[in-house]
Amino acid sequence: MTGVRLFTSPTAGPDDVSALKLLSPKGIGAEKILAVVGKTEGNGCVNDFSRTLAAAAWEPQLGADAVTVFSGGTEGVLAPHVNLLIADDTNDSRHDRGLVAAAGNTSPIPPEEVGRAGQMEAVRDTVAKLVAELGIASTDVHLVLVKCPLLTSTDIAGLRARGIEPICDDTYESMARSRAASSLGIALSLGEIDGDTATAALAGTRTAWSNRASASSGAELDSCHVLVVGESAHVSNPLRALHTEMKDAYDLDSLMDAASTVAEHGGRIRQLFVKAEADPSGSIRNLRHTMLTDSDVNATRHARAAVGALVAAIKGDGAVYVSGGAEHQGRPGGGSVTVIYEVDPARPDHHDTDSEGTPS
Repeated sequence: MTGVRLFTSPTAGPDDVSALKLLSPKGIGAEKILAVVGKTEGNGCVNDFSRTLAAAAWEPQLGADAVTVFSGGTEGVLAPHVNLLIADDTNDSRHDRGLVAAAGNTSPIPPEEVGRAGQMEAVRDTVAKLVAELGIASTDVHLVLVKCPLLTSTDIAGLRARGIEPICDDTYESMARSRAASSLGIALSLGEIDGDTATAALAGTRTAWSNRASASSGAELDSCHVLVVGESAHVSNPLRALHTEMKDAYDLDSLMDAASTVAEHGGRIRQLFVKAEADPSGSIRNLRHTMLTDSDVNATRHARAAVGALVAAIKGDGAVYVSGGAEHQGRPGGGSVTVIYEVDPARPDHHDTDSEGTPS
């Protein structure tokens, strides 16, 4: 079981790995990094090569078992940055629990399985393996991050040349289909839905979701990179996590409630991982929105900018992880939310929490 530390650093560009130099004086080498989770300043769409550049810069620096998850798009007030999850097996006896994480990869996802059951099942099995490695219950998991592949035009042409119909013939739509399959795999693995529900959801229904799933897709990989983050009573460190959801794109109340919970536990917010999307119904609280019909700017970019402002206000800076496209990641039009926070045992209002986020 691996306890973790969280280190967040702004970046000057997608290929900026200077965070490694900041870790060195702390005695932390690259081999201790479990995952690099970042926001890069591309368009977040199919041709966002900022993700590819970031992955190409970081992956040679990391150990073979580490993963990268780069989400493109820092519209509005969002700041390009990286979050490093660092293995830390030291124990602080002042705490009776702490944050843990495990990372892994699925096998390569064949193009014919992108957005389909094969991808969903691969993510399901990898998440289950990582949770088992951590030795925690599924209820102790607060975040599962997945970076998954998409279909390029070459992939689509190649499938049809072999007589196989792809999940869709639009590369941008393939991003959503891939996110959906990964998110349903997470929900299946955590026991939030059953197989029949997952099959129906994969076919297009939006009645199933996970508030702990965060999936993004890109052309820079052919497998799914998976990171599981949870709490355990078998490690002792000051980091904690809670999860909730935004019910729609301006559900500030849910974010403030999460911040209040952190404050009640004597903590300070270190990072938020939030999914955002344009409500597929075309309206929010009975008012029409135009995110889905804007021919100039993709809907995911609108959603990141809008939700990013709320999330940055809660944290107090723009180095927050807000990812667009929330298929089965929170309810339709809303999005999953995970808050990682740090508690100070010296504060009189501090108390540790159990896996449900309630006083222990």
